[in-house]
Amino acid sequence: MNQIQDIVKTYYGETLSGTKDLKTDACTTTDRPPPHVSAALAAVHDEVAGRYYGCGLAIPSVLEGLKLLDLGCGAGRDVFALAKLVGPTGHVTGVDMTDAQLDVARAHEAWHAERFGYEKPNTRFVKGYLEQLGELDLEPGSFDLIISNCVINLCTDKPEVFRQAHRLLKPGGELYFSDVYADRRMPSDLISDPVLYGECLSGALYWGDFGRIAKEAGFIDPRTVDHRRLGIVDPALKDKLGSIRFASVTARLIKLDGLETACEDYGQAVIYKGGIAGMEQVFALDAEHHIEAGRVFPVCGNTLAMLKQTRFSPFFDVVGDGATHYGLFPGCAAPDVFADATDAAPASPGGCCG
Repeated sequence: MNQIQDIVKTYYGETLSGTKDLKTDACTTTDRPPPHVSAALAAVHDEVAGRYYGCGLAIPSVLEGLKLLDLGCGAGRDVFALAKLVGPTGHVTGVDMTDAQLDVARAHEAWHAERFGYEKPNTRFVKGYLEQLGELDLEPGSFDLIISNCVINLCTDKPEVFRQAHRLLKPGGELYFSDVYADRRMPSDLISDPVLYGECLSGALYWGDFGRIAKEAGFIDPRTVDHRRLGIVDPALKDKLGSIRFASVTARLIKLDGLETACEDYGQAVIYKGGIAGMEQVFALDAEHHIEAGRVFPVCGNTLAMLKQTRFSPFFDVVGDGATHYGLFPGCAAPDVFADATDAAPASPGGCCG
């Protein structure tokens, strides 16, 4: 484990001086954020933004006043954007193991607080390993939201990261994160390759293991929010990887008691009332649940719980009392994150009860 951690610290602390030094598109983001998120990202200091290595948009909706934790925060791009979005009554903690990255983040805390018009920074940066979150100064059950952006793949004990995230979240809180996955378990010789590991490829979790690990950690119904296939354009890296396929996936894991292992139908529906910034017309819970404002939208019991026992509750009305069980909810399926645009899309782990 120490050898792998040293590889990661060297790659992100010394080998890379900025995003321009990356050799693949794994640690890059193509998502177009909504206007209020774009404005928050644009307000981040250039030196911090230039050291961003995320693979997705790990910034969900409805953030004002929340207490957040960023796992693998690096130089703090997402931390500072979130600090603006949670407002002066919210707070964001970042955890990272690389001194060079944390030095940049801490050097810009006062700058961002002043830019946002806050009396003092609403950020904190903690040095530590994600595999050892239980040893850090982080209060169990205290976070509304945990994010991570292309970092869990770099961890040597991924199940422990998910277990600790579940322990740190409040009931109804969520782990909302982007990461890289592979379509098979990685050969050991590739795991030890410093460039492949540093580029977020050879440490990628097998997608078939993701759902099991998440559920064992207590996240019973993991949801896929967004996904894209990754292209390996560097000839040398492509030759090493052979036919292994990779995908960047954004997922949401919600901590709720009482979720069922299958999508069950209780004859209920929701009506989205609107009002969420960036989702004024359509609320996207995950890739399979895009809910138009004002329209009656049938949901399974798990989806209803995710909407009414979380911070999203004020934005939804419920139709039906749920007194009658009608069997399995029809039509629930997770997307195939490795499919090309022309491929069929069989179900795979990490969607609606996938």
